[in-house]
Amino acid sequence: MGKISLEGMEFYAHHGYYRDEITRGNKFIVDLHFHTDFDEASKTDNLDKTLNYEEVYEIIKTQMSIRSNLLEHAANRMLNELKKHFPRISSIELKLSKLNPQLKGIVQKVSVSVTG
Repeated sequence: MGKISLEGMEFYAHHGYYRDEITRGNKFIVDLHFHTDFDEASKTDNLDKTLNYEEVYEIIKTQMSIRSNLLEHAANRMLNELKKHFPRISSIELKLSKLNPQLKGIVQKVSVSVTG
């Protein structure tokens, strides 16, 4: 069993509740950590014995292109898609961050994290 991480995946998307957020869009960062058994891959050096990071990334990218009002909804949707496509994953931690959110003050980012 081991941990694989894809960190700092950047996307431009239109997630948000307010009209301006939806129309203009914003930059988002996804950090993903998951546990899976890659013991055989580490011994055989065979990609078929582990999870292909490119396939994981494509699922995140596809889900980021589907607009959501709330970060919580988008993050949970990504988590569910990963669990559906990769039953070998034993646990997932996903963090979705919106950079420079439209708040009445200086905030670098707002984030939600989901686990499953």
